Amino acid sequence: MSMLNNITAGKPRALIKPVMYTTLANLAQIVPFALLVEAARLIFEPFAQPSAPLNIERLWWVCGWMVVSLLLLFLCEIPAYRTQFRGAYSTAAEGRTKLAEHLRKLSLGYLNKRDPGDLANMMMGDFTMVEHGISHLVPQMLGAIIMPIMAIVGLSFIDGRMALALFAAFPIAILLVLMTSGLQRRLGATHMRAKMDAANRLQEYLNGIRVIKAYNLTGERFVRLEKSFREFMQQSIRIEGLLGPIVLAAIAFIRAGLTLMVMVGVYLLVAGSIDLITFVMFLLVGTRIFDPLTAALVNYAEFRYHEQAGERIVQLLSEPIMTGEQQPPSENDVKLAGVSFGYIEKNVLNNVSMHMPVGSFTALVGPSGSGKSTVMRLIARFYDPSQGTVLLGNQPLVDMDPEALLSRVSMVFQDVYLFQDTIANNIRFGKREATQAEVEDAAKQACCHEFITKLPNGYDTLVGEGGSTLSGGEKQRISIARAILKNAPIILLDEATASLDPENEAQIQKAINTLIEGRTVIAIAHRLKTIRNADNIYVLENGAVVESGQHDELVKKNGLYARLWKLQQETNGWRLSS
Repeated sequence: MSMLNNITAGKPRALIKPVMYTTLANLAQIVPFALLVEAARLIFEPFAQPSAPLNIERLWWVCGWMVVSLLLLFLCEIPAYRTQFRGAYSTAAEGRTKLAEHLRKLSLGYLNKRDPGDLANMMMGDFTMVEHGISHLVPQMLGAIIMPIMAIVGLSFIDGRMALALFAAFPIAILLVLMTSGLQRRLGATHMRAKMDAANRLQEYLNGIRVIKAYNLTGERFVRLEKSFREFMQQSIRIEGLLGPIVLAAIAFIRAGLTLMVMVGVYLLVAGSIDLITFVMFLLVGTRIFDPLTAALVNYAEFRYHEQAGERIVQLLSEPIMTGEQQPPSENDVKLAGVSFGYIEKNVLNNVSMHMPVGSFTALVGPSGSGKSTVMRLIARFYDPSQGTVLLGNQPLVDMDPEALLSRVSMVFQDVYLFQDTIANNIRFGKREATQAEVEDAAKQACCHEFITKLPNGYDTLVGEGGSTLSGGEKQRISIARAILKNAPIILLDEATASLDPENEAQIQKAINTLIEGRTVIAIAHRLKTIRNADNIYVLENGAVVESGQHDELVKKNGLYARLWKLQQETNGWRLSS
């Protein structure tokens, strides 16, 4: 049952209709065989008994029923075909949507441990295998087994000795396949890992193509990509080289039954134990019955490989999502109480406590790696702390519905990602039902309406993936427009002006001032001059709060903040010289 659960990516019920209709179609296929046997008996009966005349009338009736059986077979194949493929593709489509929704609800901690190329390949490649398994492998494999079973039962009533000879080697073939099932699984798992690694390295190669060109790491000199392709090639040869002989040996054992049946049949015919009609009947059925059995064996080896792809999907779907059912309170003050957190084995925050009151502007400063961005991610509940509590209005975030919490938070980060869609739709991510007038009003407040209207198609201009067709300043202002349109009471800013030129910085600073007005604002600051007027500044170092207060207080303390301030003041006048 677990194998069927895996091959259907956790939806074994999707096999009910395809298997049912395929079974009916296979049963319909038996009717022409039975009629063929009856036709052979009628034709050979005069040779076996010269006194018995050829029954022409009955032979015509058999021919008529043969035509009817073909029509019946056609009528049974239509729903079988439709349910197989419709069920397969609808299951895969629903499964991809379900997996995408599940990924959205997982913590970033889990997603950061997974290679994006691995997840993309699972979404497309593994579900393609699920489609193939539901549409081709399982129904055909079960149908290929049902038909021989019915044949052996029917033939046993005619002559048990001949039936036993026909299927004598069948158990050996099944035993061979089952005994090597563990080897098939190990080879399949190794081959799948090599395929995933090759896909991941290709994704890495494409994402880093600019760096590769800049450092002349082109073609065969990009060793990791080449190595992964070679490993994939070797594992492909290995799985075919080792599994191929096993399947062929099993097929040989199955087909050996026909040879054994002929030998036993000739012996019994010579001894007078069976008549010619019975011998011919077994020959007719025996020559046709091994084709579906051979197909079942080949499909089984492929089934086990595809089942591992479905198993990966099932395992990912079983990953626990971020829990919480309570709605966020109306209060918008944020607190961190004794919070500690680490990525994998590295601890980033140690017993951090902070308070960001309603309507205040709180800044986080400190050296790189001090934990500033981690604090932001914990407040947005991208992660849950390993110790301590993050609270919104005195209610722990871990008790809240993550979706409801994020509806109360707007984020503007330094690295802006825009989707491959129109500019208007990218702004609408802040409010999906927003009218065009609301979109344009948000763009005006974010100081980006002017440059958008100058584009060839204005707000309907398509943006390249990630925003590649726009400058850094343009992307940043669109992200601020998105946040303005969302109109959330809590704003998280990750130094939105750190990497911009002075002209863009002035415009974006103006847009940010519009965005944060009257809201609870938490900002990461690298340029300390931008947070001189903050209500409170927390200074972090090595994952701990070492200072807090307003700008003038911290400068007078002559601590870490004062040193950072002095260093930035000294470097403001630096110029490159020849």
